[in-house]
Amino acid sequence: MHILVSNDDGYLAEGLNCLVEYLQKIARVTVVAPQFDRSGASNSLTLDRPLLPEQAQNGFFAINGTPTDCVHIAITALLRDDPPDIIVSGINRGPNLGDDILYSGTVAAATEGRFLGLPAIAVSLGSFEGNFFSTAARVVVDIIRKLEQEPLDSDTILNINVPDIEYSQLESFQATRLGKRHKAEPAVETIDPRNRKVYWLGPVGDEADAGPGTDFYALNNNRVSITPIKIDLTNYELLNSVENWLETLNDMNQVNNDINKNSINKS
Repeated sequence: MHILVSNDDGYLAEGLNCLVEYLQKIARVTVVAPQFDRSGASNSLTLDRPLLPEQAQNGFFAINGTPTDCVHIAITALLRDDPPDIIVSGINRGPNLGDDILYSGTVAAATEGRFLGLPAIAVSLGSFEGNFFSTAARVVVDIIRKLEQEPLDSDTILNINVPDIEYSQLESFQATRLGKRHKAEPAVETIDPRNRKVYWLGPVGDEADAGPGTDFYALNNNRVSITPIKIDLTNYELLNSVENWLETLNDMNQVNNDINKNSINKS
């Protein structure tokens, strides 16, 4: 098996290096990751300048771009003649729960892999202390071995959050749904050395929907949270409702078109 590893914390991040150490025991691993920390980059692509892959002394490729850039260049260029079998993004320092996935560079790297036709996993450690990256790495190995036996649907990404505890203390692996946070705290206003008003984005909101079945609940109870994510964000349940809602607008446009045509003909 050939595994492509990326992340959003940068190619020197402790979580990524721990993950690679464990994955190399079961597969051939290629690392293509951002040169610097690009947390919160979401699915952004760099379109205003060229990107430069540089191979570091440890063999990893570091790119001056986003996590999405890294996976895109890896699959479409660097590994074009030697494509990976699966993408693993992480291990992120800190969780990616609920609404976090919309902003997460860790999840975005996995999403790009899925866009390009490969199965993908995003994995995050449940705290920012980073005491037990090895636990998350062992969990990834477990999941990959399971996927080898029973692959999931081709349009699915697994978003995995692992408690920052010893592997032996994990309660279980649990399939979860995304929870929700309260809205983020207000931006913090300050003055820079040039007397300009600048802002720091405020902290993320506290847990709102975090009951049983959610990723928040699993992590808070020492369980590995595994949330399947679909790329298609269409709300199919509302398609018919929106179609009916638009009928009035279409009727209004037709009336306006008829009025305009009559005006032109009279002139």
